[in-house]
Amino acid sequence: MASRRILVLGATGGTGRHVVQQAVDAGLEVSVLVRDPAKLSSLHPRVRVHVGDVLGEASVLATAVANQDAVISTLGVGRSFKSGRLISRSAPALVAAMQAQGVRRLIFTSAFGVGATHRDTPLLPRVFIATLLRDVYADKQDGEAVIQASSLDWTIVYPVGLTDGPRTGAYRVGERLALSGFPRIARADVAEFLLRQVSDRSHVRKGVLIARRAGSPYPSPDHEQAAPR
Repeated sequence: MASRRILVLGATGGTGRHVVQQAVDAGLEVSVLVRDPAKLSSLHPRVRVHVGDVLGEASVLATAVANQDAVISTLGVGRSFKSGRLISRSAPALVAAMQAQGVRRLIFTSAFGVGATHRDTPLLPRVFIATLLRDVYADKQDGEAVIQASSLDWTIVYPVGLTDGPRTGAYRVGERLALSGFPRIARADVAEFLLRQVSDRSHVRKGVLIARRAGSPYPSPDHEQAAPR
């Protein structure tokens, strides 16, 4: 991957940490915007840290976005069942900052079952989405509508259920996938795909599902997250 400048949002989360480490390993110039720098102790010293909140002062977000080639967002509420309207409030701020700074490429992480991907969601995950995850998913869908209506070169990535298993490279992607049961994917594999989108134009202004390749082994159950986020 050619050297590029990227800003990672959600860098202290499970997937975000993989994005940052893999980006550094690939020789990219990496910046992050975080509220608590103390959570970054394990990050590479070359990572440029901006302290602030996407929902905070617009000038802080603008400074972090300025001069980037792409923004990768892994923002989310983790295992919480309450969204706090995080995505629907942060998406307009992010779109405005990118448009003002002339940064066009946005790779945005969502979740399997949001928006058009709901049509490919098996029955059991649909039950979780309609009940326990209802607020979180509604928030994601509202935020995505803002991104999709923008003039940015966006790609929205929809991982299936996330695990903390190792990076395997054994995954499949597509605007539609045949899925069953509770499909899963390692965060490290999702991070790899997110980073590929910095240079890959195949999915610009599209949503794309990502899931473990059929026939490849599942990570240990000890590392599984119960439902997609």
